[in-house]
Amino acid sequence: MTVPSPYADRLSRLPVVRREVEVRGGKTAFWEYGPADAETTVIAVHGFRGDHHGLEPVLAFLPEVRVLAPDLPGFGESEPVPGRTYDLDEYVAWLSEFAAEAAPGAVILGHSFGSIVTSAAVARGLETPRLILINPIGAPALEGPKGIMTKLAVLYYALGARLPERVGTALLRNRLIVRVMSITMAKTTDPELRRFIHDQHDTYFSRFSDRDVLRDAFVASVSHDVSEVADAIDVPTLLIAAQRDDITPIEVERVLATRFSDASLVEIAHVGHLIHYETPAEAAGAIRRFLRIPVERHP
Repeated sequence: MTVPSPYADRLSRLPVVRREVEVRGGKTAFWEYGPADAETTVIAVHGFRGDHHGLEPVLAFLPEVRVLAPDLPGFGESEPVPGRTYDLDEYVAWLSEFAAEAAPGAVILGHSFGSIVTSAAVARGLETPRLILINPIGAPALEGPKGIMTKLAVLYYALGARLPERVGTALLRNRLIVRVMSITMAKTTDPELRRFIHDQHDTYFSRFSDRDVLRDAFVASVSHDVSEVADAIDVPTLLIAAQRDDITPIEVERVLATRFSDASLVEIAHVGHLIHYETPAEAAGAIRRFLRIPVERHP
């Protein structure tokens, strides 16, 4: 990372400890933010191609909360297990085991692809008092107004997987393509913030272990969405959605919110799929208010 974070001062005041735990036969690296004795612990799952760094701006505005932020298997500093297919079933099993090892009963949070993994895990029995979804993927990626762009992405990742390994991996890590992704998603007109966002993607978007892991994650990300499991989730759920999100339009997020038995939707204006970078204070404020709402307990 070469561009200073606008949130560096706040982050510098947070206690941060790097930890590791073995999950499903591989090492999962995770970072513990905030006070160890905090009243609330949150497990935060990042999005596709990123790692735990992506959610740091939001965590900077939640200093009173203990947050465990793992790198998904095969991304950042977490190891994949050789020969394993990282489809949604595997990610759900990984998250369920990680939560049992690191923080049973924690609040679960997922951003983007992380929203697919976390919602599926909770729907399948991962115990949590609350679920938080930032930029949730609310509809099939291959449908809707951006379906053509998604189909192009499918071709890109398929080509990266089929070319000779060195060439394919170089294509998948191509800085120009990463920059195009970043420019497409960023909505802010603040030049300093845009430089920071692009630098974050340049630094962390290619930290996948190998192209097989990246291909599996991409296939999982476009083959599933939160709407598949919303009906099966019975814990209080917060959806934080962007009014200019190119991946899931806000109209779709409004419909998605009605699919849960107990959900609230917070809409953030003038931002797209990068709430965690562009409007982290607003996201953190919504999370803080949500965490303060008493959870109704049934005998």
